[in-house]
Amino acid sequence: MSGGANLSVTDMRRAARHPVDFPAIVEHFVHGDLHLRVCNLSAHGFMVDNCERLQRGDRIIIRLPVVGRIEAYVIWTRDVRAGLQFERIIRLDDFGAVIDQLQPNPRLRRSR
Repeated sequence: MSGGANLSVTDMRRAARHPVDFPAIVEHFVHGDLHLRVCNLSAHGFMVDNCERLQRGDRIIIRLPVVGRIEAYVIWTRDVRAGLQFERIIRLDDFGAVIDQLQPNPRLRRSR
């Protein structure tokens, strides 16, 4: 059995991304706890901008407000940025509550 993600990835880049500035300590299955900064978030995944140790296919567990612990897989990396896909889509009402907590400025929230 090989390690890493075995996802059937569809192009979800058109999903609405919401800008956030969320420092998170995530659990990496090889490197242990990592300090990452989530800079945008959608119901399908998120992007971090300080991921020196992440590689495509890595999986992590992140804790988000409202949702709690959720697993995510690294889909792409470039320089120190990485895009991660959640192992499941966050329900719309829960996602709205997460955005309300992570992006309290209504001017920066995208319309839903």
